[in-house]
Amino acid sequence: MEEQKHLIIVRGGGDLATGTIHKLNRCGYPVLVLETGFPSAIRRHVAFSEAVYDGVAEVEGTVCVKASGVQEAMAIMERGDVALLVDPECRVLDEVRPWALVDAILAKKNLGTTRDMAPKTIGLGPGFEAGKDVDLVVETMRGHNLGRIIGSGSALPNTGVPGTIGGYGKERVIHSPARGIFMGSVQIGDKVKKDQQIAKVVTGHGEVPVNATLTGIIRGIIRDCYPVTEGFKIADIDPREEEYENCFTISDKARCIAGSVLEGLLYLERKQV
Repeated sequence: MEEQKHLIIVRGGGDLATGTIHKLNRCGYPVLVLETGFPSAIRRHVAFSEAVYDGVAEVEGTVCVKASGVQEAMAIMERGDVALLVDPECRVLDEVRPWALVDAILAKKNLGTTRDMAPKTIGLGPGFEAGKDVDLVVETMRGHNLGRIIGSGSALPNTGVPGTIGGYGKERVIHSPARGIFMGSVQIGDKVKKDQQIAKVVTGHGEVPVNATLTGIIRGIIRDCYPVTEGFKIADIDPREEEYENCFTISDKARCIAGSVLEGLLYLERKQV
């Protein structure tokens, strides 16, 4: 199994992971994204995971293309694009030895990443212990320590409360009221009023309406026909109606984390030389 020069595998292609993938690609690194077969990104216009469904996803000028196998993925990266494989179990590691691996799933727990997967490993957010599960951990909680590179220990535990935007925290994130099939009635970027119906969940017993929790812009909403469970995150509202363009660009949080990942990889490279 030959090590691929500077190949970086990123587990996860959601909006926060996409910030990291985008930066690494722009810096010249070949990036291979590993995703599940049914990603549930909310901020779909800035998530490379959408390539699982559409074959291609473009975010701020960077293109991610779904590949059917390793050889096709290598060809995609060779021409400068990001490659994506549906491979949540990291089976690609049986064929490829990456230069580095970043776990950007943001599952709040470790879904199987270990230090022996690559010479350099980084985990984003809680669920990883630096020096044990991965070489470095990057803090993902908003606040003074966002983006802090942790060489020993773990990130802050998940509070379950979204970061505050425009004075709103938990109110801006909407969760499914029931188990069923999600069907939206608004699009990302649409303005909505508090209590306006924005979607419904079709259950075996009828339809359950989903209403806006505040007035603002739909910053993110899950794909139509996605099977959801009660409490599943399905939408995100930005109360700042003037921030329309933000719906279609990488967030400040994702950019901060991306910079820390790049710094962490360069630090590890220097340390290992």
